[in-house]
Amino acid sequence: MTETTHSPLKPWLGVAAITASLFVFLTTELMPVGLLTPVSTSLHISVGIAGLMVTLYGVSAGLGVPFIVAWTRRVNRRVLLSTLLAILTLGNVITAISPNYPLVLATRLIMGFANGVFWAIGVSMAMRLVPERHASRAAATVMSGISVAAVVGMPLGTILESLTSWRTTFLIWAGLGALVFLAVVAVIPSLPSTNAVSVREVFSLPLKNVPLRLVLFTVILFVLGHFGTYTFVRPYLEQSASAAPFFITVVLMVYGAGGAAGNFIAGYTANRNLRGSFIVGCAGLVMSMLFLLTIAGGQAGSIVTLILWGASFGVVQLCQVNMTQAAAPDTFEAAMSLNTMAYNTSIALGALFGGQFVDHLGVTSVVWYGLALTGASLLLTLATRRKTTRTVPDDALALARG
Repeated sequence: MTETTHSPLKPWLGVAAITASLFVFLTTELMPVGLLTPVSTSLHISVGIAGLMVTLYGVSAGLGVPFIVAWTRRVNRRVLLSTLLAILTLGNVITAISPNYPLVLATRLIMGFANGVFWAIGVSMAMRLVPERHASRAAATVMSGISVAAVVGMPLGTILESLTSWRTTFLIWAGLGALVFLAVVAVIPSLPSTNAVSVREVFSLPLKNVPLRLVLFTVILFVLGHFGTYTFVRPYLEQSASAAPFFITVVLMVYGAGGAAGNFIAGYTANRNLRGSFIVGCAGLVMSMLFLLTIAGGQAGSIVTLILWGASFGVVQLCQVNMTQAAAPDTFEAAMSLNTMAYNTSIALGALFGGQFVDHLGVTSVVWYGLALTGASLLLTLATRRKTTRTVPDDALALARG
């Protein structure tokens, strides 16, 4: 670990800045989920086509990250994170003022590259900032940004859109990105790259590491199913429950609160039984899809469904990161770049396939699609026993931290 500060507070301010970075990256990625209807109306496109805002963002975030992380392996991580935030801020400005949809998609494609690189380097940066005994706490703090984004970010974006417009919402998020950029510059010390590897080494990992390969397959399946359905949750609830924009905001907040609860619960249970925690969470995703099809026709049923859905996703989200670390503790940044590639590419494909189902078979069909794939992820985990969740030795964790 590189010790560059003397104050015990400043390292944790750096961790907070990285957590805030995760918040703005994640909310920017998923913001269109709550804005699909107004965006499609404003730009005169179908809801399914509007979903490509999520798809192309995920494509670049996923496919580009192993290459960019390897090519920037000699770049100071503080400089790299600052550059990524600058790209994100400028991209949100361009999105907000774009006169047409092709420019929106091109901008989102470029922003996705920055997003993917952040996911590969963010957690390891936070772990390096603090004393070794607090590394796990720092990583958990950064990951809590996911819950904050779900509870506050996306619902706030929906509220802002209802009060102003979707363009103003992206402008506000650009301003937030600029503030986080300034925070990173101010509080994060120099962090020379220490554990990045070449492109060839990155892509050889799943060929040699069976547990990592199984984790990646599991992640692909549940992300395809989850995001394929969740991307279109607004139009689904508008059709099945006649949901108004205010109610959509409420259920997205409920979903986020459930995600925060799921993360909190998994923080305790994953340390005791990582595989069991993931299985329970994945089973909850399957049940959520079933509830969408059966009880979500009313407001009470929708709220119950979104609570279970959010809590289940909170569990599997935290568990899949821990499973990646457990499978490849001594090549953590490289393994996370592969995880990011699998995860974000699956978000993109999930949104793409979901859009095809919505446009050609109706919005209900996308729920069956999600049910099939989350169920497949659950079955794969049950079939592979404990190969995806071996224990992380202390010395290997130290190597992962660089």
